[in-house]
Amino acid sequence: MKSIIGRKMGMTEVFAPDGTMYPVTVIEVLPNVVVDKRTNEKNGYEALVIGYEDKAEKNLTKAQKGIYKKAGVDAKAGLYELKGDEIFGKNVGESLGAEVFATGEVCDVIGEHKGHGYVGTIKRYHHTIGPKGHGSGYHRGIGSLANNGRDNNRVIPGKKMSGQWRPASATILNVTIIESNPEKNYILVKGGVPGAKKSIVMLRSPVRTQFKKPLVKELVDHSPKTEEKGE
Repeated sequence: MKSIIGRKMGMTEVFAPDGTMYPVTVIEVLPNVVVDKRTNEKNGYEALVIGYEDKAEKNLTKAQKGIYKKAGVDAKAGLYELKGDEIFGKNVGESLGAEVFATGEVCDVIGEHKGHGYVGTIKRYHHTIGPKGHGSGYHRGIGSLANNGRDNNRVIPGKKMSGQWRPASATILNVTIIESNPEKNYILVKGGVPGAKKSIVMLRSPVRTQFKKPLVKELVDHSPKTEEKGE
């Protein structure tokens, strides 16, 4: 098991030599610097505490400054916990990158989907819409609040009503990694992933068994090539 933190930058498409087109999400994977380690003896579980993206030290609290000073690393914008036997061998001060995952591997992507604001029950809970005839008088209403004579002086807690549909964590299982580029700090995953542009996402090893891994063909290299000149 292994995992890594990245930032969703948007979507594009890439092509294989035979013309196969892959819709991909570009995930920027800057160095995940190990700030602390959680151990079974002290915390009851094993995990790495990593810092992602640099941040000006003047914008940190004293407590935050103490964490980075103790670890001997530069100030970071956020701290996250990563679990996995394959990465737990890293020590404080070392970093992880896009090399954690290889091209053709399968992973799970965890992100926070967008919020929808104040919405009704039709969109929020997929309730059935009312008759569309002009004389029905009921189209997208909340419906009856009756409770069969029990506690008629109140609405029973848990009633599905309109309200704020806030962002929540969402996981996409078994996503194929089309390309992993540690030199340029990015990973391309097939299809879309949860979250808005510039949002933080986590890539982890798949939790469901893979019986057949999808094949990923070699991509076309669009980088300019330079010819070596002899002396």
